[in-house]
Amino acid sequence: MTAKTPKESLTILTDVVLPGETNVLNHMFGGELLARMDRAGSIAAGRHARCVVVTASVNHVSFSKPIPIGSVVTVEAKVSRAFKSSMEVFIDVWIEDKNSGDRVKANDATYIFVAVDDNGHPTDIPDIIPETPLEIERYNAALRRKQLSLILAGRLQPKDATELKSIFE
Repeated sequence: MTAKTPKESLTILTDVVLPGETNVLNHMFGGELLARMDRAGSIAAGRHARCVVVTASVNHVSFSKPIPIGSVVTVEAKVSRAFKSSMEVFIDVWIEDKNSGDRVKANDATYIFVAVDDNGHPTDIPDIIPETPLEIERYNAALRRKQLSLILAGRLQPKDATELKSIFE
């Protein structure tokens, strides 16, 4: 399998926030944003794996800024690290100012997707080769995030989390 770069999985979804997608404060529902991030992340993961992918977990979501009604929202997703059959997709959410066109980062998230075959069984995926400083940073931190997630899920003993332990030594 030939390794790929994160830019090969880049997925960009842009849409406007409509009244039916907002809460009583006229800000986008968190669940609506989660669904948009899941769609973009799924497309990015599918582009990397070139097969069916399923959402395994949402490991981190940061709702840093409310997204007002009428906002133009751009969700950018790309694979930050590939493991055997799973991959982390880092998702950035931007709000575009209607008057100036300036973009402000509103939210980010990391989702985990698993590549599956036609029978729903995990299947191997290509490695990823980060290129930019940000991609390298996200790639290096992905293993720590994975180990922390596995510890919290009770699937990894803290003593076995070598990557996490290395930052405390």
